[in-house]
Parts: sequence; C-alpha cells; structure tokens
Amino acid sequence: MTRRLQAELLLLAALWGASFLFMRVAAPEFSAAALVLVRVGLAALLLLPWVACRGEWPALREHWRMVALLGIVNSALPFVLFSVAALVLSASLMAVFNATALIWAALIAWAWLGERQDRSRVLGLAIGIAGVVGLSWGKAEFKAGAAGVSPALGIAACIVATVLYGVAANITSKKLGGVPPMVVAAGTQSGAALLLLLLLLLPALWTWPAQNPGPMAWGSAIALAVLCTALAYILYFHLVTHAGAAKAVSVTFLIPAFAIVWGWLFLDEKPTLVMLAWCGMILVGTALAVGAIRLGRQPAGVDAAGDPHAVPDGKRHGCD
Repeated sequence: MTRRLQAELLLLAALWGASFLFMRVAAPEFSAAALVLVRVGLAALLLLPWVACRGEWPALREHWRMVALLGIVNSALPFVLFSVAALVLSASLMAVFNATALIWAALIAWAWLGERQDRSRVLGLAIGIAGVVGLSWGKAEFKAGAAGVSPALGIAACIVATVLYGVAANITSKKLGGVPPMVVAAGTQSGAALLLLLLLLLPALWTWPAQNPGPMAWGSAIALAVLCTALAYILYFHLVTHAGAAKAVSVTFLIPAFAIVWGWLFLDEKPTLVMLAWCGMILVGTALAVGAIRLGRQPAGVDAAGDPHAVPDGKRHGCD
C-alpha cells in the first residue's frame, strides 16, 4: 500500500471514528429519526450526482431493488439504532461495539452461506463474543437515562445494529458482488432515505424538538452526512479499488482508537483500563475471525491479509 493510500486509510478511520462523536453531540438535540433523516438524505443528495458523473446510473437502475433493501439493513436501521445508543453511551464504547460487525458477518457467513471456518476463526469468534459479553456486563444498567433510554438498551441497540451490518455484508457478497461499489454506496443511502421518508417522516416531525437544535448539533448532523457518510464512502471505495477489499477493511481496527481519542479530547470521555482490555480482546477476536491474523501455518492460496470471502469485496461493513 502506497503512502497516499495509507494516508487515506488513516483519514477514513478518523472520519468514521468521529461519527460517534458527532452522534453524541447531535442526538440529544435531535430525535433519532430526525438525525438519521438529515444524515442519509443529505448523503444521498451528494452521492447520486457522483454516480451519474461516473456513468454508473444504468447499474443503479438495474439493481435498485436489492440495493434499496441493503440500504434498509446497512444504513437506515443501524443508523437509527446507533443514534438511540448515542443518548446514553460514550463515543468510544459505541465504536468498540461497532467493530464487532465483522464477527457477526463471519458467523452469519458460516450459518447462512455454509462458509468453512478453520480453528483460528472459530477461536476468534469465541474470543470476540466473550469480549462483547464482558464489555456489556459492567455497563448494562437498566435505569433509564436520556430520553428514557437505559445503558442496557443502548448496548442492545449497538449489538443489533452490528448484527445487521453482518447480514448486509453477506447480502452484498451473495447478491451484489458484481455491482460497481459506488452504485452500492449511493443506492444504499438513497434507499435508506426513501424508507425513512416513508416510515419516519411523521415520527421525525412529531419528535422534532420544540426548540430548534443549536449550531453545534446542526454542524454535527451535517458533518455526519457530508464527512462521515458521503466522503467516507468515496474514500473507502477508492481504497477498495486501489488497495483491495482485505486491506481496506483493516480500517475497522483503527476506528475505535480514533473514537477513543476524539471522545477524550472533545467530550472528556476518559476510557478505563478495563474497557481498553475488553476492547483489545474484541479486536483480537475480530482479527482472528476474519483471517487478518492466523494461528499456525496459513493454507496455500490464502492471502496474508485474510480470506477474501470473510469480508465481501466492494462494501464496507461495521463502520459508521
């Protein structure tokens, strides 16, 4: 990977790590529905012209049904769930849970698609899931906090969101493997925006705060759409094209570090040693589960970065 691509990878990790910071700032002043509607609607408006300029509009027309379905599973629902979690969980904690999406993707690939899992990956799944349980155990308070949301409910929302990311990864692998990546990116945001307009427009208007969100909240919502969604997609798929999906997906391991730093610098969220230990356990389990690291000798024909089937080409998953 060239220095330019390495810089793009770091920038992408910084952007997706910052998404949790922006959600923490914006979610208390917006409702979850309103915040996500702003995010996916603006991102779709920015990405669709990009697809048209690339001459990929016919591919979007051809695959719009499956791409729209993917938008529901990979954007609309997870974004709402993370926006709910942002009311009560720290940016760093949400980012650590987000990293487990690759674990669920590997688990679903084994259960749904029958993909073979070697001992390293089975061990990784066990370690990663144990890390999720351990991290959740000390945080799952049931006392309601902001907007009636308890930490336990926030953790549950994160886990469901990452499971949906895992489902989306396998839908992409099975149904959209040959579709241009930017078509998938723009189509998913458009599908998510359309669903939210149909199902959540009234809830968004109904729950829109009586006092209009302040400049900081609006700035965070716009940054979520422009930087952490539209620009991040363009960066990611540039990396997929020029460095390969296996290397591009390594961004997943960098996102929690950036989220922890942003939360510490701007929100005074100081991570504990226990949380960092569970985070390390989850990341090690994830790396084993997707084949980024292996125990023992590597089978012939498998790239050092991992089996490309573990994380489908052309789509990011588990990154917000």
